[in-house]
Amino acid sequence: MTRAVLSLGSNLDDRLANLRTAVTRLGDAVRVVSGVYETPPWGDTDQPTYLNAVLLAEDPSATARDWLDRARDAERSAGRLRDPRRRFGPRTLDVDVVAVWDEAGEPVLSDDPELTLPHPRAHLRAFVLRPWIDIQPYGRLPGHGWLTDLLTAEPVAGDTLELRARPDLTLESTA
Repeated sequence: MTRAVLSLGSNLDDRLANLRTAVTRLGDAVRVVSGVYETPPWGDTDQPTYLNAVLLAEDPSATARDWLDRARDAERSAGRLRDPRRRFGPRTLDVDVVAVWDEAGEPVLSDDPELTLPHPRAHLRAFVLRPWIDIQPYGRLPGHGWLTDLLTAEPVAGDTLELRARPDLTLESTA
């Protein structure tokens, strides 16, 4: 059985509906979904604020590439169009494969430019780490350490102050 942590983000159209699209498209593989957070844009700051969440999914037959394919399928379902001129630009839905573990519980590592695992910037993103802590308080990002330590380290700690929990918005797991 492989497990994957996926990060969800949306800052266009109905942001919450877009996040729910991802959860629905991932279906029975979804085990738990974090709370929703409102966050400022990262990288390219000239765009609307995001809603972000993280989920844990499991599938006995999925490979790391399968998780990427499922992430892209969810993005397409939400009408995601990629603008090659604006890498961190606005989007209806962004689903990133953050980390994958194999059936033995070992982290899957990949330096494939299309699927680098663990995600090469996850340790720098409060909008990934904070929701992930919701669902795995004692979680570890392979190659980087405990989520709580990463969240309080510089430069991430400053970004944490800009996260706003949105308990009024929920994502429901299908599992």
